[in-house]
Amino acid sequence: MKQRDVLAEMLGLAADRLAVYGYLLTGSQHAGEDLVQDAIVKVFVRHRRLDGPRAAESYVRAAMRTMHVDRMRRETRWRSAVPQLVDRAEVPDASAAVADRDQVGRALLLLAPQERAVVVLRFYDDLKVVDIAAQMQLAEGTVKRYLSNALDKLAGVLGTLDDTTERIGLVERKK
Repeated sequence: MKQRDVLAEMLGLAADRLAVYGYLLTGSQHAGEDLVQDAIVKVFVRHRRLDGPRAAESYVRAAMRTMHVDRMRRETRWRSAVPQLVDRAEVPDASAAVADRDQVGRALLLLAPQERAVVVLRFYDDLKVVDIAAQMQLAEGTVKRYLSNALDKLAGVLGTLDDTTERIGLVERKK
C-alpha cells in the first residue's frame, strides 16, 4: 500500500479521533489541530513503512504525545528563564490609556466619512489643511468646515477639548 493511500485512508477513518486527541492534549481546538497537522507531517515525511491506517494512526498519536510533551518542556524552561531576562522595573497601568483610545474610537464612528477622513489626515497623519485639501481634492474652506464640524461633534462626545488641541478658525465669506 502506498504511503499516500495510507494517509488518505487514515484521515478518512481517524481524522476526528486525532482532532479530539489533540484537543484533549492541548486544551484548545486550534492548538490541537496544529498538533495533529505537525504530527502527520512528521510521520509521513520520514517515509516509514506503515502497514495500514491503524498503524499510521498509532504513529501519529505517538508523535502527537512526544511533540506536545516537548513543547510543554520548552515552554516551562522558557517561563523560568524569562523573569531573569526581563527588567524588573514597574510597568505603568495602561488601562486609562486604553479606555481613552476606545472612547476616541467610538466617537470617531459618529462622524460622517468625510469628517472622519479629514480628522485622521489632520491629527494622525499631521497634514496641514492645504495638504488635506490636495489629498482629498477639496477646497480648503471645505476641509476647514469638515474639521470644525467634526471637532464640535467630538467635543460633544469626548468633552471640551484641552488647550493643546489646535482649532482651525473659519473665515466667514461675505455674501
